Parts: sequence; structure tokens; C-alpha cells
Amino acid sequence: MKTVNVHEAKTHLSRLIDAAAKGEPFVIAKAGKPMVKVVPIKEPQEKPVKRLGGLEGMYKIPDDFDSIGREEIERMFYGEE
Repeated sequence: MKTVNVHEAKTHLSRLIDAAAKGEPFVIAKAGKPMVKVVPIKEPQEKPVKRLGGLEGMYKIPDDFDSIGREEIERMFYGEE
């Protein structure tokens, strides 16, 4: 792996970035001591598009959905009478 000093990296940054993007990583050193490694970023894989309504027609929601369990919930909040 190629090692360059900070001055050379600043002078030739575009060329070095192009090389790294093509799969040739390099190390930037300061006073001869390796400081950072520059490597290409892999392309993120496309995530599948989430579509609203994808299950439409597969389930039937009852008309009284909002009132299901109402009595039990009221007993839990207000106590039994």
C-alpha cells in the first residue's frame, strides 16, 4: 500500500482520490508516522421501496375496531365498579 506525506497528499489530492476510488487505497503519514488510511467507499445497496397499502384487500378490519376491548380498558384505567 502506498504511503504519502501530508504535503504530497495536499498537492496531489485529486489524483490520490481517483486512485483510491479505483481500488488503490493509500496511507497519509505525518512526520513519517502513518495517520490515516484512505479507502474507497462501497456503493450502498438500494433498499427495496416500501409501499403503503401493499396488503390492501388481504385483511378485513371490523367496523367496531375502535371499540374492541373498550370495557376492559376502562376497567383498567378507572377500576371495576
